[in-house]
Amino acid sequence: MENEQLGRRRLKLVACLVPWLLAAPIFAQTEGNAPGRAARLSVIEGKVSFQPSGENDWSDATLNYTMTTGDRIYTYDGSRAELEVGPWAVRLGQNTDLTMASLTDQFMQLGVGQGSVRVAVYQMPQGNTVEIATPNGALTASGPGSYRVDIDPNNGTRLIVNRGSLQVSGSGANQTIEAGQAAQLTGTGPIQINLLPLPASDDFDQWCSKRDRRVESFRYRQYVNPYVPGVSDLADYGAWSQVPEYGPVWYPSGVAVGWVPYRLGHWAWVEPWGWTWVGAEPWGFCPYHYGRWSLIGARWGWVPGPVAVVPWYAPALVAFVGGGGFSLSIGFGFGGVAAWFPLGPLDPFIPWYHYQGDYLRQVNITNVRNVTNVTNITNVTNINVTNIHYAYREVATTAVPATVFRSGQPVANAAVRVTPQQLAHAQVIAHPEINPARTAVFAGKPPTYAPPVRAARVMAPPPTRLAPEARPAPGARPAPETTAPQPPVPARSAPSTRPAPENSAQEPHPAPPTRTAPEYHASPPQGHAPGTPPPQRPTFITRTPPPPHDVPFSAHEPAMQQHPGRPLEPQQEEHVRQGQPAGPPHDQEVLPHAAPPPKEQPHPAPKAPPPRERSEEH
Repeated sequence: MENEQLGRRRLKLVACLVPWLLAAPIFAQTEGNAPGRAARLSVIEGKVSFQPSGENDWSDATLNYTMTTGDRIYTYDGSRAELEVGPWAVRLGQNTDLTMASLTDQFMQLGVGQGSVRVAVYQMPQGNTVEIATPNGALTASGPGSYRVDIDPNNGTRLIVNRGSLQVSGSGANQTIEAGQAAQLTGTGPIQINLLPLPASDDFDQWCSKRDRRVESFRYRQYVNPYVPGVSDLADYGAWSQVPEYGPVWYPSGVAVGWVPYRLGHWAWVEPWGWTWVGAEPWGFCPYHYGRWSLIGARWGWVPGPVAVVPWYAPALVAFVGGGGFSLSIGFGFGGVAAWFPLGPLDPFIPWYHYQGDYLRQVNITNVRNVTNVTNITNVTNINVTNIHYAYREVATTAVPATVFRSGQPVANAAVRVTPQQLAHAQVIAHPEINPARTAVFAGKPPTYAPPVRAARVMAPPPTRLAPEARPAPGARPAPETTAPQPPVPARSAPSTRPAPENSAQEPHPAPPTRTAPEYHASPPQGHAPGTPPPQRPTFITRTPPPPHDVPFSAHEPAMQQHPGRPLEPQQEEHVRQGQPAGPPHDQEVLPHAAPPPKEQPHPAPKAPPPRERSEEH
């Protein structure tokens, strides 16, 4: 009976929302929105450092962290790392310096300054491109394949094409390296390209091959899109089951009694989304950024979105609660607490960051399945937010002191018990009005390394050198005629929905030869101490100019004081980038901000009794 009532309540909400979701085509693109594709830091072996976009300092990298345009990682001696990016995987060997120079829904540009990187392109959706920018040339993949790049800052770039093909472009160069070939690139003007015998695979290749087989052997393609970052981890940490109401549902195993989603982990500040959840569970990426959670009986299960489309990334599929009465009821002053709960399969996700056009519809419709059961509304601005009945507000709210939230500290040990009576004083709000501390910008870790970093110098080849059939990334500017100092850091890219991969399982690719060579070691740049991040950002030659440079978080802080807890809007970001005042925000948020507690009305002073009349003496 209780489940039936819950189902009816959720259907009322979807009846208000879904026709609007279905009102326009899924495949659309609007400039100024956050991208629907993000990179997951999926493997950390050994010591790996992380540098946020626009910053000079480093911190220890964090598993399941969201990486995007401008972010940079470095693997120390004997260490490895992996990034999952939709239908692509990027794997780093030891002593490797990699920058995510640009990441949009149709384009990934990697800047590799030194070390070894292998890029696995399992599928190349139509209109997508992968570019690897190196100090000796730009390498462009336009189809599926497996590509390795080894960069020795003193001796050039070695590239290996095991499958697919790479086009090499740069100053005076335009040549395709086919499957089964290897080449050495030296110089920059002009670039010298010399073909090499295909080297034997080494330990790094064997590790990459093992990771490839894990993706290619994914058995649940009928349940969930196989290229959702982190989905291949789910089978190791839980089980799938069919539920009549939702279809396929994944149940995590080994969770503690009383466990609820979005409680084991911490919050970080990741531009352009702002507050972003970082799950502490080894599987804690996919189910926190895609799909929805459902409490089925006494168990929490993850309900993926439709298989037919690639779901759009969201920083956390939650709703926040707050308000002065709520903060006071649990012993904190106004704004002294942050609280949230997971969204159910029929609950709408309303972003706390800038969006426009079709973004709200797409980020919802690609992450929920049951969207055809409803009718009634065509414009989200008509939603009466006071009548939304969220599924799990009363049973799964997590609350922490604002200081824990602000600094990116672990949530579980700091969680404050919240009773249904206290939740009765809460309201669903747009976001906590809490600005991040510096540690939240660094993935919740204190800065550990501060090299004297200079801006990267990115060189692009003249357009006349590009092959006639070559196509730049969608929306890219023509390559400049001359070199220009443009660091590979982020801009707010426009999202678009990627075509879904075929549901049929791919044929496994053959493993590299079993003969194993010593792992490739790049010598450090001259004057650079081995085993430490390079003191300067490397120089890359790119085919597609990267986005405009970002500014450090410290430059954002003054402007964020006028609207705490929300990232700057695109026009504000551009003003700050140009050294101007950010100016006022333009967006009108759908959800309200926390209302302060009502002020106590002063009690009127009691009236003095009227003076007694003195009787006349006779």
